[in-house]
Amino acid sequence: MKGRVALVSGAASGIGAAVAERLAGEGARVLAFDRDGDALAALAARTGAVACRGDVTSEADVERALAATAALGGLHIVVNAAGVVAADDPESVADATWERMLAVNLTGTMRVCRAALPLLRAAGGGAIVNVASVAAFNSTPGSASYAPSKAAVVAYTRNIAYVHGAEGIRANCVCPGWTRTAMAEREMREAAAHAGTTMEQEFDAMAARLALRRIARPEEIAACVRFLAGDEASFVTGAVLVVDGGGRVATHARAF
Repeated sequence: MKGRVALVSGAASGIGAAVAERLAGEGARVLAFDRDGDALAALAARTGAVACRGDVTSEADVERALAATAALGGLHIVVNAAGVVAADDPESVADATWERMLAVNLTGTMRVCRAALPLLRAAGGGAIVNVASVAAFNSTPGSASYAPSKAAVVAYTRNIAYVHGAEGIRANCVCPGWTRTAMAEREMREAAAHAGTTMEQEFDAMAARLALRRIARPEEIAACVRFLAGDEASFVTGAVLVVDGGGRVATHARAF
């Protein structure tokens, strides 16, 4: 990572913060992009990352963030971790919720990638890692707008991989399962309020359904992003790395 410049969106918390810390810890110059200015300042203080406050739904903010990488020495790695989630179902999903999911999760990712591609080409190639979700494949109740937004990120990433591979630009997806982040805790609190349980009970119940019987730590997702962003993955593009603790494994099959 030494000598590389990385832009990380959604860097103020959760998986994005863990990615920024991991890359900066290995010597990359990190441009941390997020709406939360206070959290970005704290991240910069502990990692040496350069904070850039902005919103992926704003084309002007995205262009400003990409332009800021020039002062760091170009651009070699892009990680899109900015995302939002909401609970909804097919019959009752509101237009505003649907549009918000697409605006942040899909269009925000597209805008960052679109602005980054010329810079990666100028650097002689580079790596894009987009953070999608297992919801792209396991569209459970309550994810009528979230799951399609993440499935589209997978499709968009694969298109980048095909179109820009000859330029030395690799594009891959990480699809995390349940990870202990502030966003996940908010979801679990909502579930607990509906079920009359506690957030920790909801986390425990979810962990019991996974092959590894636990929820991921953000650093574990960051490690997978680091692999795809680095030279060890030099022949990996258009791939989807599911990191869900075995959530898609049949853990309760009947034994004979």
